[in-house]
Amino acid sequence: MSANSFDIRPIVPADATAVDALHDIAFGPGRFARTAYRLREGVPPDPSLSFVAVSDGSVIGSVWVTPIRIGGRPALLLGPLAVRPDWTGRGAGKALVRAALDAARKNGHKAVMLVGDLPYYGPLGFQQVAPGTIRLPGPVDPARILVAPLTPDALDGLGGSAVRWT
Repeated sequence: MSANSFDIRPIVPADATAVDALHDIAFGPGRFARTAYRLREGVPPDPSLSFVAVSDGSVIGSVWVTPIRIGGRPALLLGPLAVRPDWTGRGAGKALVRAALDAARKNGHKAVMLVGDLPYYGPLGFQQVAPGTIRLPGPVDPARILVAPLTPDALDGLGGSAVRWT
């Protein structure tokens, strides 16, 4: 593997320290106050849908996918997505998102939601939902609530409160 290449693999428990360090660098301590964090709090990421990017034996990026409910329907929450600052712009983040979406689709999931920027996530299959369609448990810019439909009918009737999986 060259210094500019990376591999994507499923996350394993041994990655926890490296992923925590990535989250500290990317988001700082304020991440715990974010609305999306409230949906993940106390619910571990699904290891069959969460991935790390690795280069020369080091974790350089990660993506978590957590089960949630939207209006009572099962769905997934993508995030956080984090890439080491010296690796930004090299495709690791997008490769991680693609891996997570592919795994979710193969596992029969219908929709993946996130709070993020449409210019980045739109080309990966995410789209905005009409303001007020999905309500989150805290303040969020409605234009940043994005959903990737994984089946043709995924968005039919999708709406309501997004809540933690219990």
